[in-house]
Amino acid sequence: MASKILPVIMSGGSGTRLWPLSTPQAPKQFHALATSNTMIQETALRLSGDVFSLPVVICGTGHFDLVNAQLTRIARSPQLVVLEPFGRNTAAVAAIAALSGQAIDPEALVLLVPADHVITKPEAFAEAILKAADTARDRIVTFGIRPTHPETGFGYIQHGAELSEGIFEIQAFLEKPNLATATEYVMGGHHDWNAGIFLFSPHVMLEELNTYAPEVLEESRKAYQAGARDGVRLILDEGHFAKVPSTSVDYAVMEKTRRSAVIPCDIGWADVGGFAELWRLGAKDEAGNHAQGTSILIEAENCLIQNHDGPPVAVVGMKDVMVISTPSGVLVCPIDRAQDVKKAAEAAKALAAL
Repeated sequence: MASKILPVIMSGGSGTRLWPLSTPQAPKQFHALATSNTMIQETALRLSGDVFSLPVVICGTGHFDLVNAQLTRIARSPQLVVLEPFGRNTAAVAAIAALSGQAIDPEALVLLVPADHVITKPEAFAEAILKAADTARDRIVTFGIRPTHPETGFGYIQHGAELSEGIFEIQAFLEKPNLATATEYVMGGHHDWNAGIFLFSPHVMLEELNTYAPEVLEESRKAYQAGARDGVRLILDEGHFAKVPSTSVDYAVMEKTRRSAVIPCDIGWADVGGFAELWRLGAKDEAGNHAQGTSILIEAENCLIQNHDGPPVAVVGMKDVMVISTPSGVLVCPIDRAQDVKKAAEAAKALAAL
């Protein structure tokens, strides 16, 4: 394949379900959760090699230093960091990604990827990207994750007719299902998890945005063109960006366009949305405990311990609990209540505002 692929890394969000490790000042993608590298570093490293250009990163205004320092440390210094004054959802991000690709190399394909996903089979991911490249010159290709179990926490993609070997038309995007429906999806073999990863030519994405979400494109373009540039840093114009409708790229474009495709793949994907997922993915001792940092485990089973820059954490006679100790706070919670961590994060935010 002659053309390059430009990785555009989406690094937004505050990761409240991973409080107190993840905070607005340093969200989860800037932490080493699954490996010794941070999640954004892992994302950039798996998108390296001859076919990939140096990345573009889209993030919040307060995260430039973290992005630049962490990617420079692994020799993947970004060629552009686009700073959002506030979040406007993924349709705006797709528009900014396409505009950046058009400016940097209009012949390159843009690979739009979240910064906070785990992919344990990077070679398989690279193979899927290359396989999808020809289709991506004329269509917006999304990567469907072959489901390993009936998951109710993810959206699904139903694939239709085969366009070429292993690449399909998209029949429907489906919301998070109940367990019975998710089981039907998995058993049927025509549904994949929606990972929110896209490969496209800049002009195709811009054309489809212009057709189906013209206001998103118009105000994103104005915010991009009127942005303040300083080296690799581009701060989007706040006035124009505030006028961008806040909507997802799935709703704005992918559910409407006839120029979409999906490539189902098995890439060892996981969306680390909470501590239960960290415990599931992590290496465990013989008692089922996953521990990082200095910890003492006595008659403990199936526990998650995350100790970051604090004194030793001791867990005695406990089962199925997590203890997260950071300079920002300490969390103790049953693992099966991990979905409620967001409540603690909101309470901590309110407490700090007093």
